[in-house]
Amino acid sequence: MYFQTLSSHSPRMQAVLRAATQVARTNACVLILGESGTGKERVAQTIHAASPRSQQAFITINCTTLPATLAESLLFGHIKGAFTGANDHHTGLIAAADGGTLFLDEICELPLHLQPKLLRFLEQGEILPLGKTQPQRINARVLAATHCNLPDRIAIGQFRADLFYRLNVVPLELPPLRERQEDIAPLMQHFLAHFARQHQQAESTLGSAALTLLLAYSWPGNVRELRNLCEKLSILQAGRSITPDNLLASMRSQPTPIPQTDTDNGRFILPDSGVKLEELERHLLQEALKRTYGNKTKAAQLLGISRDALNYRLKKHDLA
Repeated sequence: MYFQTLSSHSPRMQAVLRAATQVARTNACVLILGESGTGKERVAQTIHAASPRSQQAFITINCTTLPATLAESLLFGHIKGAFTGANDHHTGLIAAADGGTLFLDEICELPLHLQPKLLRFLEQGEILPLGKTQPQRINARVLAATHCNLPDRIAIGQFRADLFYRLNVVPLELPPLRERQEDIAPLMQHFLAHFARQHQQAESTLGSAALTLLLAYSWPGNVRELRNLCEKLSILQAGRSITPDNLLASMRSQPTPIPQTDTDNGRFILPDSGVKLEELERHLLQEALKRTYGNKTKAAQLLGISRDALNYRLKKHDLA
């Protein structure tokens, strides 16, 4: 019943949802993989809702937002006097999930020095708050998610292999929206109706010409990008049919031919039809991020530019 809200017409996504349905009834660790915007947190929430722990807490920790100096205290807690400024006892986020589910979003960003402590919790079911001498037993199911390639992080010493293997009991890889075209029209219809109700507007309809362009679009922001587009259109085009003119310029453009490489001298060959330079740059940015699973440092290296230059170009093309 719970997974009906994530229904899909894509065979790949359907396989993921079947696996998620099966694992929801267990206490196994689940590692949810996928590009940003594919719905990893939504899948985690639905696994929790379909589990025997559904009436207990669902605690989300976004590892990218953990401040370096306070991360250990926030996760594992501390007692009064454990360090300068620790004026009260603090229950950590892991302990707050006792009896329920702990969701570690962007697990690839967990500080390296805390990874052994998380591994201990996963293997022994206990934590050691700062200042305490005796471990504390915690019964929480762990779900984790990332858009990163964790084996690559392991190779460069940024993620522990033993922690990866302990988290990767049941991996669920969510396909990007560009690889589940069957879902674009139903998702558009769902979100247009949803936002029409939310904003108390007449419902917009999706014209066939606009749909054709949306099916050809690469959706770098995945379902999150589609959802945001629908909210905008439901307001600006309330009660009207959505046409190509209502879409972003990047969505109206036809795919730009990619220059071929001359194998003799390694130079790009400009197609006879020419290229649209701005769209070519956007395509190369998307391709670099796709190949590196969103790792900006590696994407910048592929493109031969600095990370700062990459961030500038991502903002320029609304890909940040």
